[in-house]
Amino acid sequence: MVKIGSKKIGDGFPCYITFEIGPTHDGLASAKRLIKAASKSGADAVKFQMFDPDRLISNKKQMFSYGVLKEQGSEEVEEIQESLHDLFLKRSFSKKEWIELKKYCDELKIDFFCTVGFFDEVDFLEDLGCKSIKIASADVNHLPLIRKAAKTGMCIQLDTGMSTIGEVEVAVDMILKEGNDNIIIHQCPSGYPARIDSINLNIITTLKNMFDFPIAFSDHSPGKDMDIAAVALGANLIEKTITEDRYTRSVEHSMSIEIDQFDNFVNTIKEIEKGLGVNRRLLTSLEKEERKLSRRSIFLSGPEKSGQLIKDCQIEFRRPGFGIPPDQYDAIKDCQLIKDVKPGSMLKIDDFKYI
Repeated sequence: MVKIGSKKIGDGFPCYITFEIGPTHDGLASAKRLIKAASKSGADAVKFQMFDPDRLISNKKQMFSYGVLKEQGSEEVEEIQESLHDLFLKRSFSKKEWIELKKYCDELKIDFFCTVGFFDEVDFLEDLGCKSIKIASADVNHLPLIRKAAKTGMCIQLDTGMSTIGEVEVAVDMILKEGNDNIIIHQCPSGYPARIDSINLNIITTLKNMFDFPIAFSDHSPGKDMDIAAVALGANLIEKTITEDRYTRSVEHSMSIEIDQFDNFVNTIKEIEKGLGVNRRLLTSLEKEERKLSRRSIFLSGPEKSGQLIKDCQIEFRRPGFGIPPDQYDAIKDCQLIKDVKPGSMLKIDDFKYI
């Protein structure tokens, strides 16, 4: 179990739902609209990406391929290319705007955190009062950055897309060496959108067996099917990208959910969790009462006289199950009636005695 703010995350606690806004907002106003809708839906957090493109991307001409929806109303994906620098530039905010977004989240009582790329961004988020920092899949081997983030004591969310288990273990060990055990490990499939054969949800079970930390699923697929499956496999946190318009011709929009789907997404995750229940067979008091209607009791189908043994009586097993159940017949069959019993009567404890 770990904590982000006051919320506990792990087995036995509600699935923590994060809506990713970082790659799909269209500026401050758009980001605020998405934050407001996320808060209203009951999501726990919104996440952004705090990368400085001028420092991060050395080759401004480096291209990046991703999928967009071909046309309005279609689910056909078309691959396009765009400058990686330009993609990161679109999701950038000034320090003043970051402060404004964090304040807005606080007002709406929804958690705010970011993926970071540089040391000074870690310091800035710490100063902002952020409760969690995320390390991108591409930085799973950026041990200096991971060490810096771990030193803050904040919850560290570690993306693991395209990394080996060994690399994940090294990163986790680095965080633990800094005295920080507030760790969440994400299964994050590659691709925008992810290819079905690369999602590999079963690794969630592997990670849960290997690490004593909550395991999350960062979804890069359209719809909610993979998220439902991830929760069923034990994911403790779901991260889903959101947008105002899936048909926006930019990265990650095609695999996102739109504002009118937020409520349904959150409610579905909560219903799945409730339906999964616990690992033990437990009956509620209502179920215990309801099952009596469909179970059976011992009835006497003929007129029986005082002094007869129950095994010599005409017995039937009939509904409802408010009387002596069938599994008790062998224990009482040698008992003796102590009164006359009318045909069709349910056998009662005070109808017989042990001899």
